[in-house]
Amino acid sequence: MKKTIVVFGLISGAVSSVMMVSTMLAANRIGMDRGAIVGYTAIVLSFLLVYFGIRSYRDQVGGGQVTFAKAFAVGIAITMISCMFYVGTWEILYFNFMPDFLDKYNAHVLEKARAAGATAAQLQAKTEELQKLRVMYDKPLINIAMTFMEPFPVGLVITLISAAILRRKTAAATT
Repeated sequence: MKKTIVVFGLISGAVSSVMMVSTMLAANRIGMDRGAIVGYTAIVLSFLLVYFGIRSYRDQVGGGQVTFAKAFAVGIAITMISCMFYVGTWEILYFNFMPDFLDKYNAHVLEKARAAGATAAQLQAKTEELQKLRVMYDKPLINIAMTFMEPFPVGLVITLISAAILRRKTAAATT
């Protein structure tokens, strides 16, 4: 089980990391909104390895059988490894190469609010909210927790769906 989890977790994490770096390199050209779409699409693609990891475990280790609980355990372990890669990659990018990312993001959010017709009071409130986010985001542990919460729910859903699809109990004996 450990080998399957490690192999598929590392592949999923590598896909996630490569896609994040690629997306961030292209962020200025594609824009924040498209970058978010591409980013979440990349997260979903990287988590497809959860399905294949569970299937591999079922077929190679489980002899063609796996319970929902065991499939979930394998899938969530793969998800956790992939999320660790995602978080690690972001921490390196953000703190070493993109310390102005949040300033650009905040400016984007305020511009969208202006374009949507926000009042001066609403813009001021949003500015204050974004400044609080900026202060929190510069604390590595909070940054790690917030970054982890981007891919994890996607991985959890894919794990649940994959475990449900791939579960296979022993066939009942016929007499």
